[in-house]
Amino acid sequence: MQLPNTLTFSLLIEMKNTISLSLVQFNPAWEDESKNIDMLDKLIDTVPSDTNLVILPEMFLTGFSMNVAKIAQTMDGYGVKWMVNKAIEKKNTIIGTLAINDNNKIYNRLITVNMYGEISWYNKRHLFRMGEEHTHFSAGNEKMFFKVNDVSILPLVCYDLRFPVWSRNVNNQYHLLVYVANWPEVRREAYLTLLKARAIENLCYVAAVNRVGTDGLGISYAGDSVIIDPKGNVVADLPLNNCGLINYSIDLNSLQSYREKFPAHIDADEFEIKYL
Repeated sequence: MQLPNTLTFSLLIEMKNTISLSLVQFNPAWEDESKNIDMLDKLIDTVPSDTNLVILPEMFLTGFSMNVAKIAQTMDGYGVKWMVNKAIEKKNTIIGTLAINDNNKIYNRLITVNMYGEISWYNKRHLFRMGEEHTHFSAGNEKMFFKVNDVSILPLVCYDLRFPVWSRNVNNQYHLLVYVANWPEVRREAYLTLLKARAIENLCYVAAVNRVGTDGLGISYAGDSVIIDPKGNVVADLPLNNCGLINYSIDLNSLQSYREKFPAHIDADEFEIKYL
């Protein structure tokens, strides 16, 4: 067997230390799966060919509806099948949340599908009480980590952003923290401030995807999809209220260098999460 030359082999190693993201910001049609799929197909068709991870907003098929009798589906349903087909077709990983009925419990479930069609998921832990999400959905209690290339990722959902213990990067176990959201415009300053705080305190990159437009309840969303570096700097964003993509590549070498120069994680407090 012929081994790759040194230059080629080094390049292959270096490529594993990067991840190319495409964040999809759009205006979901209220409780209209087919219309949203049509819009997303058009947007995802414009994703660069080297993209490794496509990130969709929270409840991308329906908007943040509590009408679970209408919108909830099973893991064999249309939404998951579309994600699987799209991930295989585009040869990347795709994530977003759906209302899922699992053994007669409804979850706001963040589903991850890789380029081989393999599925994993995380059930949203913190349910948005002010929107009565907790009366329609069941909460999860287990985080999910996954890898794309050598990049370790923790995906969380919207209201989870307000609870820093849940995202704490214990011993630098992840490199990228992802939030998928339906975060209203009226609280956009809190959203942007908390995203920067999560990046700084966890010594990680943060990628957050939010929707735009007005939903079926008359709530307005500004978007503010963004990528933030470990120092709290915004490195990529979209114009306010615009539909479109953020395409950005993260290099683990620069992240590791920063962690070595500023190893605040060494002084982090130990803690234990207790479930009620």
